[in-house]
Amino acid sequence: MKKIKICILASLLAFQTLSSQNTNEDKGFEISKNLEIFSTVYKTLQLNYVDDMEPGKLMKTAIDAMLASLDPYTNYIPESNIEDVKLQLLGQYGGIGSMIHQNGKYVYIAEPYEGLPANKAGLKAGDKILKIDGESMEGKKTSDVSSILRGQAGTEVTLLLERNGKEIEKTLTREEIKLKPVPYYGFVGDNIGYIKLNEFTQNASKEVASAFGKLKAEKPDMQGVILDLRGNGGGLLNEAVDIVNLFVPKNELVVQTKGKVASKNTKHYTRNAPMDKNIPVAVLIDRYSASASEIVSGALQDMDRAVVLGGRSFGKGLVQNIVPLTYNSQMKVTVSKYYIPSGRCIQALDYSHRDSEGNATKVPDSLKTAFSTKNGRTVYDGFGIEPDVEVKDSLVSNITIALVRNLLIFEYATQFANNVAEIKPAAEFEITDEIYEDFKTFLKDKKYDYSTSTEKALKLLREAAKEDKCISSIEEDIAALEKKVVTDKSIDLDKNRDEISELLKSEILSRYYYEKGRIEGGLKTDPEVNEAVKILKDKEKYKSLLKKSK
Repeated sequence: MKKIKICILASLLAFQTLSSQNTNEDKGFEISKNLEIFSTVYKTLQLNYVDDMEPGKLMKTAIDAMLASLDPYTNYIPESNIEDVKLQLLGQYGGIGSMIHQNGKYVYIAEPYEGLPANKAGLKAGDKILKIDGESMEGKKTSDVSSILRGQAGTEVTLLLERNGKEIEKTLTREEIKLKPVPYYGFVGDNIGYIKLNEFTQNASKEVASAFGKLKAEKPDMQGVILDLRGNGGGLLNEAVDIVNLFVPKNELVVQTKGKVASKNTKHYTRNAPMDKNIPVAVLIDRYSASASEIVSGALQDMDRAVVLGGRSFGKGLVQNIVPLTYNSQMKVTVSKYYIPSGRCIQALDYSHRDSEGNATKVPDSLKTAFSTKNGRTVYDGFGIEPDVEVKDSLVSNITIALVRNLLIFEYATQFANNVAEIKPAAEFEITDEIYEDFKTFLKDKKYDYSTSTEKALKLLREAAKEDKCISSIEEDIAALEKKVVTDKSIDLDKNRDEISELLKSEILSRYYYEKGRIEGGLKTDPEVNEAVKILKDKEKYKSLLKKSK
């Protein structure tokens, strides 16, 4: 009987091995066949197509389309875009150091980075870029201008600009631009530390550690610390692990990756003694917090080491590796998924299953699995990191959207900075009645059409009435209502003064104190920051949020 069983097992093993070999051979044949078909199509087009083609451009289109069918993160990177990779991974690139944006037919300087070539050469927000090295920039897109401005450190670039109706020429020497992952840190609510982290680029963890150390040195009795990851799209996984390590002991599992190739699966543990394993921590996240931001917030949540506040995060649980290709090109490939300490993966979209329109589907509620934190609190996989304390975004008024969309707040800040030499420190500056009235005067001859929610509803009502063929009976009533709700911009400017003033303040502060000023000036009225301060100061409230509900 035993011999029979052994023979059966041996036969099954041989069949499985043969099946595996056949499967691999079938796949190999399919790959060879399709590569040959692709090559034939490419050559046939080159020989027969009516117009001249650009082989490189055509090939990149094909590659991009192929990779896009997998997920948004698997990308082909030609040699010309290597600077973009350096920016994403290292936070550095060769260039002039300035944000730019488009307004009409031209691109403008939006915000020079403090201490970098654009700032040192005297470029200002609001400068219109007319020419670069003698080439007209009229009609160029932001991406085109950005590509021209970037280049090898040490090379020169000459810009012809327009400022206040006058043309000025500036020659700048490009530098290796290294963006600061921590643009600001300080105190809020007297003795609560605050650290803003923009990106998980190289040395981000050292920057956070340095900021935290300086805050502790300044106020040894600091009651808590806020780590702000809102808008942070992620970056390097090892930097996320090291930031978690600042607050948890050595040898704690932070994240593990699992993919097709088992030998490449990894577990990442904390490697050092923590800087402070007891101080209360609050982490701020929003829908733009992704990847490494979700590792940090999710790991600290799973370990019950921090209270997470804000809105649900993006839900990116996929890991990419950069793979070198021929001719100095590269490919960023999704190789695995990551799992945080509770065992959950927070990936929100399933790219292996798509709807009839080709869109990736969300993980259905029925397939979401419950996991437990260290203290036994229930958390779920499949839809990002859900905050322990939700702070809902306030709705932005239509008039504010119109002012931002038409760059009128930006243009007023430019005019203000041209007329006012200096202002109060960022933490003290406010939009006074005088400034706001001046802004309203500035708007009088500007176009910024918008519709209120009521106007939009009435428009839909009119369309529905036409479809139902009853418009004639209610036409007068609709017209009367439309007349009553005609937008009065002066009333809306006063009614929405608080939110408009916050945006004005932020834009004006950037003209004098750059990004650091923007952040510092907005802390007092930031609802998530204020809620975090309240929780960190209330020890019992903080502890209760990290305990299992009875």
